[in-house]
Amino acid sequence: MEMAVFSSLFKNRALSRKSIKESENRNLTHCDVNIPYLIKKIDAQDKEMEKFLFTLGCYEGERITVISILADNYIINVKDARYSIDKELAKGILI
Repeated sequence: MEMAVFSSLFKNRALSRKSIKESENRNLTHCDVNIPYLIKKIDAQDKEMEKFLFTLGCYEGERITVISILADNYIINVKDARYSIDKELAKGILI
């Protein structure tokens, strides 16, 4: 009985470690509000979206903070400026 409980605990730890590793490549839609993150990569669907994000200052290594989320709009802070982006653009920003 004790061995089954012990084995179960190790399986749960392994699953939680796996989920942490998978969360390393998450996008902006999975982040918490008012916590600064570093942009790891811009993975936009097309070049125009990527260019638009670059004009906002969203590029690799830049600090980004989600100020609020209203419906499918994300208010972000990049380089001391606030912008409103939709969910599709937020999915293209990997943190």
